[in-house]
Amino acid sequence: MTTMRPIRETISLDEALGLLFEQAVAIDRVERLAIEKANGRVLARDAHATSDVPPFDRAAMDGYAVIAEDTFGAGKYDPRVLRSIEKVYTGQVGVRRVSSGECVEIATGAPMPSGADAVVMVEETGKGPGEDDVRIFTPVYPRQNVGRRAADMVEGQTVLAKGDVLNASRIGALAATGSVDVEVFAKPRVAILSTGNEIVEPGQRLGPGQIYDINRFTLTAIIEAHGGLAVTGPIAPDTLPELTAAIERAASNDVIVFSGGSSVGERDLIRDALQQIGEVVFHGIAVKPGKPTVFGRVGGKPVLGMPGYPTSCLSNAYMLLVPLLRRMARLPEYRPHTVNVPLSRRIVSTTGRHQFYTVRIVGGTAEPVFKASGDITSMAHADGYIEIPAQTDIVEAGEMVEVKLF
Repeated sequence: MTTMRPIRETISLDEALGLLFEQAVAIDRVERLAIEKANGRVLARDAHATSDVPPFDRAAMDGYAVIAEDTFGAGKYDPRVLRSIEKVYTGQVGVRRVSSGECVEIATGAPMPSGADAVVMVEETGKGPGEDDVRIFTPVYPRQNVGRRAADMVEGQTVLAKGDVLNASRIGALAATGSVDVEVFAKPRVAILSTGNEIVEPGQRLGPGQIYDINRFTLTAIIEAHGGLAVTGPIAPDTLPELTAAIERAASNDVIVFSGGSSVGERDLIRDALQQIGEVVFHGIAVKPGKPTVFGRVGGKPVLGMPGYPTSCLSNAYMLLVPLLRRMARLPEYRPHTVNVPLSRRIVSTTGRHQFYTVRIVGGTAEPVFKASGDITSMAHADGYIEIPAQTDIVEAGEMVEVKLF
């Protein structure tokens, strides 16, 4: 008597994503990080300027701080002559006040001396006739070449808002306010559980019929690239008590992801385990690869059961896990870089299933490299993938395709 339990009904990819998103509860936990460690994290509180930035008027050019009116009418053959009374460098504050007929030599970024209201670039000046005299060859107007106090930020203003994703420039804005650390939302903790009596940890000797665990490592890379924190557990044997115990141990995390055990064989028991201690939301998606995918809940936590085949597992991670995880991490929707190129040779697809087909960019064309769902090199030797809609059965050579790059 057969022990296989075929998946008789599947749902579309869009339906599956909709059901996943219903369970995508954004993380509320908050942690404080040094700003140099906060790149890519999501701000948990509005950030306010604690002072004006810059905190003083400053020179925007190397040159001479002047009273603009003293330069009016200056020209190459009729320069105005001013007397330099001081030098001011960055990190210094001038002690002399500039009066009519005087100027101060000044460096870019140095505080403007009192009395001066403009800067003449050094390239528009010359020495003489006296030792401290400076020739001005071009007029400047008031505030020219001067960076005004609070031109960037005014004390008390909101510099960054809760929910902003921190990047280099935003971290720079925090540094400009004098911040040394920042409150960010915690990363979703994702428990990765590999299943299967045939799965062995890399580094161990393979026995008959055994293979190394691939999916734990590919899933970890995906999770950490998209705002999550991967938490790995021991390989779970193919027994219902072991699988339910593994789920219960992992239930303190925010998401649980299984690889293997989601198909239709006698020992594919993830669905049974979910039904025993939680609930199954769906089992089976009309996609290729990755049809035998199960999704459910245990204690309010989403549980995603991926196929064991490495290519199916990894493509499902891009299709399902990445969108789920980014919503929980409060990150914007993932938009991979794409290129539009002609297909190098014909592809025959499976009608009725949304297909993800890996390709390599060769000579400006998309060269199919998909081999089989169990072959990780179908992904490792690819530059990206194309999506073939469920209603399309053939994509002809030369047809333009959109390649989503890894």
